Amino acid sequence: MRRILIVALAALGLGEAAAQSLPSKGPDLHLGVTSCGGSTCHGAVQPVRGSQVLQNEYLIWQRQDKHAKAYAVLLEPRSQRIAKNLGLPDAHTAKACLDCHTDNVPAELRGRQFQLSDGVGCEGCHGGGQRWLGPHVAGVSSTAELQKLGLFPTEDPVARAGLCLSCHLGDETRFVTHRLMGAGHPRLSFELDTFTEIQPSHYVLDDDYRKRKTVASGVQTWAVGQAMAVGRTMAALADDNRRMAGVFPELTFYDCHACHHPMSSLRWQARESTGLAPGVIRFNDANLLMLRLLARRLVPEDGAALGGHLRTLHGAMSEGRGDAGAIAREIKAVADRLVQRFARHSFGPEDMRALLAALIAEGRQGQFADYGGAEQATMALASIAQALRRAGGATEAQYNELKAAIDQCYAATAKDEAYDPAVFARALEGVERAMPRS
Repeated sequence: MRRILIVALAALGLGEAAAQSLPSKGPDLHLGVTSCGGSTCHGAVQPVRGSQVLQNEYLIWQRQDKHAKAYAVLLEPRSQRIAKNLGLPDAHTAKACLDCHTDNVPAELRGRQFQLSDGVGCEGCHGGGQRWLGPHVAGVSSTAELQKLGLFPTEDPVARAGLCLSCHLGDETRFVTHRLMGAGHPRLSFELDTFTEIQPSHYVLDDDYRKRKTVASGVQTWAVGQAMAVGRTMAALADDNRRMAGVFPELTFYDCHACHHPMSSLRWQARESTGLAPGVIRFNDANLLMLRLLARRLVPEDGAALGGHLRTLHGAMSEGRGDAGAIAREIKAVADRLVQRFARHSFGPEDMRALLAALIAEGRQGQFADYGGAEQATMALASIAQALRRAGGATEAQYNELKAAIDQCYAATAKDEAYDPAVFARALEGVERAMPRS
């Protein structure tokens, strides 16, 4: 069966690496973080001079990375309250919590030194080390050879998106429902390139790294992440077990702030792309807005199709005009195609300037009146600006001016419950003035 899957993915332009099982769902034993943390491996106190890698990766993870504290969060009062509200004995033993807050592989795949309390450790992202750790330590195998032995290709944007989104958005086995958020779980917010950038880096993008691994631009990572996020959301919408919560729709698909805002805040305004009247809950289309914008740049026919699907999906989900599951399957097919298109495309400075201009134009048309869209647009602006600088499309002075303007967008979206579309629109005007023209 696995061979059939790999052949099918290869026909779509994906290789063995992208077809590889997620680390939490692979067949290999997870040996535990201490198997990587030796002082002569990745547990050095300081970077080792002359080494191909830093060798202090374990300490960076342990001291700076929130993944290392993910299990400990389950012991905090808020998590205990959530568990109590859900009728669970506690959060730190509940599978629904452990599946994303730890490397929760089955008991038979846990080595002698493996500890759930280590949170999301090395193998939670890099794959169970049973087969690849020995050759890796010996230094006799290439990265490609290690990946055939189960090392997960985190440098590949498609594989990375699938890995990160499996928790930060959800998949068929783990899914943050409105019931879980009602119990106290925070609203999920994620964008692949932004979160990659703010992740404490335990590697250096030097010439040696580029010889060993693929390095995607930030815009490519952003684009792939948006397409995969839409695909994952549409797969969930097409799944009868996830689309409904009893007689009610699963409300986690909808824009939180359509309901959760002070009644005295007269914030609703029309958005042409939704076709909705006031007083109805609306689908959270933030990722779809980003994907439509990207598609218009690279595959105009798909951009046009997404525009039509977006409006019909809103009608189906908010007013019952159509079959939401069927529409979701159509959107998923487009999104899946675009993942491959973006993974193959080399985004140049011209693309980046066009995407920045398109984001500003969408804002001018009122497409970011809702908080979710403004939040995703802000992270997109920052991702593209950084990539433009790295690609030589902006001088350091131009980039600094642009970043200062984008910081105003971050300020406008800092507090979701206090979001004011007019303030965000003014921040976008500042970004437009700061944009490098050539």
